[in-house]
Amino acid sequence: MFRLVAPDANHVSVAGDFNHWDTETHAMKQDQAGVWKLSVNLAPGRYQYRFIVDGVWQNDPENAECVANPLGTLNNVKRVKC
Repeated sequence: MFRLVAPDANHVSVAGDFNHWDTETHAMKQDQAGVWKLSVNLAPGRYQYRFIVDGVWQNDPENAECVANPLGTLNNVKRVKC
């Protein structure tokens, strides 16, 4: 499950190495509290990801685990266990 609190956003998606960093294929849905959510079935492993909020790349403020990327910024890391 990916989630992001962004009540003022109009469009949020998640991109990562699990979807070849495609910014359009994993659009998230906003609930009435302004939390954007998306459940993605991922095999056990380690995945890098970032959110795209109204066209701007953004890290997950609820996940402190990050790694440097080739663009000089950071990607979040999600670990999926069995």
